[in-house]
Amino acid sequence: MTPDRNPTVAARRVRVGADREGQRLDNFLLRELAGVPRSRVYRLLRKGEVRVNGKRKQADYRLAADDEVRLPPLRRAEAGEEIRRRVPDTLLTTVRDAIVHEDDRLLVLDKPAGLAVHGGSGLAFGAIEALRALRPDEPLELVHRLDRETSGCLLVARTRAALRAAHALLRVGAVEKHYTALLAGRWRLGRKTIDAPVLTNAREGGERTVRVHRAGKIAVSDFRPVKYYDGIATLMDVSIRTGRTHQIRVHAAFAGHPVAGDEKYGDRECNARLCSLGLRRMFLHASSVAFHWPDTDARFHAEAPLPAELGAVLGRLAEPRPQD
Repeated sequence: MTPDRNPTVAARRVRVGADREGQRLDNFLLRELAGVPRSRVYRLLRKGEVRVNGKRKQADYRLAADDEVRLPPLRRAEAGEEIRRRVPDTLLTTVRDAIVHEDDRLLVLDKPAGLAVHGGSGLAFGAIEALRALRPDEPLELVHRLDRETSGCLLVARTRAALRAAHALLRVGAVEKHYTALLAGRWRLGRKTIDAPVLTNAREGGERTVRVHRAGKIAVSDFRPVKYYDGIATLMDVSIRTGRTHQIRVHAAFAGHPVAGDEKYGDRECNARLCSLGLRRMFLHASSVAFHWPDTDARFHAEAPLPAELGAVLGRLAEPRPQD
């Protein structure tokens, strides 16, 4: 008899503890099924192979203490028990060096542009997988997300209680998040609040995109001009009251001044001009985050300085140019 080289791990049931109450079902599964590709985990959810108390649930279902989650049978290799992909040492070093703040509740990364916050979409690993490899005994979870090409402050909870508290603050808009952005053209709207709903599951040419649409979710961004660079671009401080996918990028384009270097929603002519000045990425940086912890009213504040490569672009923009 030929031995089964890819045996199946039996289905199992996991009881949710009080420390994981309020966690999204998809995040719970990604931890319980470590090593299983994200795409496979979401496929299990869509097909109803995961059950909570005997019923199908959506990915965003919030678990309650004592819920029983049934995990379906998986091939042993798929479950990560035979083949455990190793986070590259270079990524571990990058993420370790990016930690700019640490306390009992939170880690803060100054995430570099180009680093995804989690694996998926063809990427085996992201910042959170690297952090979990560095600190395997901690229940680390992302508090929020940043686009891959956006740099700056990324919050990671070190405890379930911290994650629940931070998510509660985010839901009521009690977290102050500021971004530094360079926008195409001369901004003439002064201080401007853009309150325009965004639809996050739109498709254009088969590609997922985000756009302003009345059927979308509420999205509010506050734009404040900081410095003008002739008619080429405007440096902006942007704070967001909601955290929709691509929110700043979509709102900036909606206002007629897309983010410099944005290949998805941007202005090609402006991008090409700024590329000649050394801009090799999207000019969007999460510069600070602040809030008050609800249990102590202590203020939390973290900052990430503007990356040197973006500062260099601003320096070149400020240089005198010959008149045409």
